[in-house]
Amino acid sequence: MSVKSDIEIAQEAKMLPIKEVAAKAGISEDDLELYGKYKAKLSDETAAKLEEKEDGKLILVTAINPTPAGEGKTTISIGLTQALCRIGKNAVAALREPSLGPCFGIKGGAAGGGYAQVVPMEDLNLHFTGDFHAITSANNLLAAMLDNHIHHGNELRIDTKRVVWKRCLDMNDRALRNIVIGMGAKTDGVVREDHFIITVASEIMAILCLAQDMKDLKSRLGKIIVAYNVDGEPVTADDLHATGSMAVLLKDAIKPNMVQTLENTPVLVHGGPFANIAHGCNSVRATKLALKLADYAVTEAGFGADLGAEKFLDIKCRLSGLKPDAVVIVATIKALKYNGGVPKTDLGKENMQALQAGIVNLDKHIENMQKYGVPVVVTLNSFITDTEAEYEFVKKHCEDMGCEFALAKVWEKGGEGGIELAEKVLEALKKPSDFSPLYPDDYSLEQKIETVAKEIYGADGVTYSDAAKKELKHIEEMGFGKLPVCMAKTQYSLSDNPQLLGRPSGFNINVREVYVNAGAGFVVVLTGKVLTMPGLPKVPAAYAIDYDEENNKIVGLF
Repeated sequence: MSVKSDIEIAQEAKMLPIKEVAAKAGISEDDLELYGKYKAKLSDETAAKLEEKEDGKLILVTAINPTPAGEGKTTISIGLTQALCRIGKNAVAALREPSLGPCFGIKGGAAGGGYAQVVPMEDLNLHFTGDFHAITSANNLLAAMLDNHIHHGNELRIDTKRVVWKRCLDMNDRALRNIVIGMGAKTDGVVREDHFIITVASEIMAILCLAQDMKDLKSRLGKIIVAYNVDGEPVTADDLHATGSMAVLLKDAIKPNMVQTLENTPVLVHGGPFANIAHGCNSVRATKLALKLADYAVTEAGFGADLGAEKFLDIKCRLSGLKPDAVVIVATIKALKYNGGVPKTDLGKENMQALQAGIVNLDKHIENMQKYGVPVVVTLNSFITDTEAEYEFVKKHCEDMGCEFALAKVWEKGGEGGIELAEKVLEALKKPSDFSPLYPDDYSLEQKIETVAKEIYGADGVTYSDAAKKELKHIEEMGFGKLPVCMAKTQYSLSDNPQLLGRPSGFNINVREVYVNAGAGFVVVLTGKVLTMPGLPKVPAAYAIDYDEENNKIVGLF
């Protein structure tokens, strides 16, 4: 019997009109701004009406370091939400929007998988409600106004060697990482080196996801540092008179989107910064709205707990006042064996020795999450190749570390396959959550970087390039020393070297560049060789994606 692809399962789904899904969460049709029959944005009035309602419990889903075998973090987030609803609980998921770069590249989309998916999955993974296009447009409007200002006399005395604002595109395109603009006639602008980043790394993406409302959004946009003048002073978006126009482009994008799972459970999907180069969490607005709409809000953070969860806890929670009540760490037998040195081709074979060697990666993530004072649940995303001996080994190991543990079969069975996990999460929620961030605001930036490097990654220390050292001093002198740090690092290892699997030791984290995202409210720290504009693989997923005109449907999308 052949196994159906994710897109085949999604296309066979019996979706409810989004008006009916919203009604389950107590949202009236008047509060919806419809994007067709199955998608809607929630009006600003929605949050205002729910302001006095008590918050539900916040459940953060994270994972071990990703591997080529896949961990299924979003699948678990969706399956857990479906499972909670199946056992009579009122639950809503708050997730990130996918980027087109990975969809047409190698990673795939972010709608879940199997029978734990968000639908309509094609819309979600492609243009959705246009939020990313709006962010791209706002980013590039600011870039255009910056270069236009320089061309028309440069009244702000911008040093063209110190322009820090980059153009963006929501696609993996390595050829745009380093470019030269302004070539041609005098009327074509001033010649200078420029760069592109992927939209999900744009500061405007982070701002949209951290803004509380339109007023806060405009305030943050205005603080964006685009360049420095010849005296070394920052030049902002406000200085370029760009804030109002950018806000207009983002007026709809700031509103959370509502869709549904395969089991017609409400899901808010809003914002999508990458966790390896940005802060990796969906919007504060969507998360807070989910807490008002349901007794249980399930949200996720990007990549492994060393990246997404650390940033959720140290950046998003710090800046928004959110506090998680439990953390779920997703692992798979295959991923643990991969961390134990087994090549991808042999991951389907039982290998207790490799499992024992690789489980140290999970151990480190458990220890890290426990440092934040939040109850931890570990779940194994089940695969047909897993054996009973492997499962029992991981179960006992986790319980010995003081974690609730559950096997999840949500890919195969949807919500029904997540009931064991849902019950373990409910048990964990009975325990006290004494959440606090990893470091205080008044640490120096170097202290913050070293705290994350040593406590979360397990590094011996941190080394800095001369340029990074100089810029850290400059950022503190400008008054941004109390901001949290956003570490840009490879997702594949706890270290900054993607080849070091398991639980590496005896390494330093190498900081090559730092810059301040003054509008978002954090300092970005680039480590190792992490890139802010990815490239496509030799055989991108785009090769297999097509439109079947005879049957009027998309094919090859996962």
